[in-house]
Amino acid sequence: MPAIAIVGAQWGDEGKGKATDLLGGRVDYVVKPNGGNNAGHTVVVNGEKFELKLLPAGILSPNAVPVIGNGVVINLEALFEEIDGLESRGHSCANLKISANAHLVAPYHQTMDKVTERFLGKRAIGTTGRGIGPTYQDKVARLGIRVQDIFDESILRQKIEGALKQKNELLVKLYNRRAVTVDEVAEYFLGFADRLRPMVVDSVNLLNDALDEGQVVLMEGGQATFLDVDHGTYPFVTSSNPTAGGASVGAGIGPTRFSRTIGIVKAYTTRVGAGPFPTELFDEMGEQLRATGGEFGVNTGRPRRTGWYDAVLAHYAARVNGFTDYFVTKLDVLTGIERIPVCVAYDVDGVRHERMPMTQTEFHHATPIYEHFDGWTEDISGARTFEDLPENAQTYLKALERLSGCRISAVGVGPGRDQVVQIRDLIED
Repeated sequence: MPAIAIVGAQWGDEGKGKATDLLGGRVDYVVKPNGGNNAGHTVVVNGEKFELKLLPAGILSPNAVPVIGNGVVINLEALFEEIDGLESRGHSCANLKISANAHLVAPYHQTMDKVTERFLGKRAIGTTGRGIGPTYQDKVARLGIRVQDIFDESILRQKIEGALKQKNELLVKLYNRRAVTVDEVAEYFLGFADRLRPMVVDSVNLLNDALDEGQVVLMEGGQATFLDVDHGTYPFVTSSNPTAGGASVGAGIGPTRFSRTIGIVKAYTTRVGAGPFPTELFDEMGEQLRATGGEFGVNTGRPRRTGWYDAVLAHYAARVNGFTDYFVTKLDVLTGIERIPVCVAYDVDGVRHERMPMTQTEFHHATPIYEHFDGWTEDISGARTFEDLPENAQTYLKALERLSGCRISAVGVGPGRDQVVQIRDLIED
């Protein structure tokens, strides 16, 4: 059975957890392939809201084995806080598997993240301050500490010492902070070893064996396409590849084994943190979308920037990821808006761009060119088929499909796990 990837098509917070949860009862493994506790999912089950950060949303599906893949960077303290929180609410995490090759967030990574952001001043990226970027920097610089390392104290101390040679020079001489000792970091990591050990697996063989046996493996991507370090709005991006290609690398599953790549896209657009956002709204409508959609960060509580649907972004995301399907979320948030704009192109210094501009400078100066669609006032929260939707909502979705270059196969019409209009099956055609 081939693998399936779920990928955010905007700047994150599109509702990937809802899509994962919808499929969770029909898949055998749910894998988080990238990111860390800077990327959250909100899932509503029987009216109860769960805010997940490091754990895959599939943790709430009793039939699926949740896996944290090799591409994730793990804050162990945050991981066990999240596990304890779920178990206190009656949800077992006993089936959780963690890749031995995943990298670990050290306390000094969080310190470096925060002091670097302050040092950058007006050029700050707008990170969550959770040490994700510095951990990926160490991974690429071959100074990282992996899950497997905490089971060998000698190796662990050697790696910590190597990383701190550079970090302490920066902390003391540039940022006026105290030096970090090898002992304190080693003690921090070793304190988690016994509890972590039973969860650690060779995730590459685990997942590929599952596929060989005909089981369904779902990749649940964190962040989104335009936060991708290669394809996003650089430098206002994350430090990993939250695209379909990154899902393959971050889980150790070859790209030829994927049969479906599902893009999750809101019926409007949001963004957290700094960076260009052509359709951003600064008026009462922007506030309305934020309030109605509950647009506040799962991790930080920061209000999200809001704007209209950007079909130029969606078309680019469909190409970068090779999407087979789009899942449009939060269509219900648009209910009651008389005329709904959709960005169909950009104006850049008098030149019309129907595709993403090549340079960041052009994108930064892009202003949206809108096509307007009639809205609807009917309550759509009970719709379960495309025909149940008001005619104007159907017209809006057909336009998004045409403009975005990918078929729409599912639509979210409310926060509940069952509030979905399913147009096509997302696992089997």
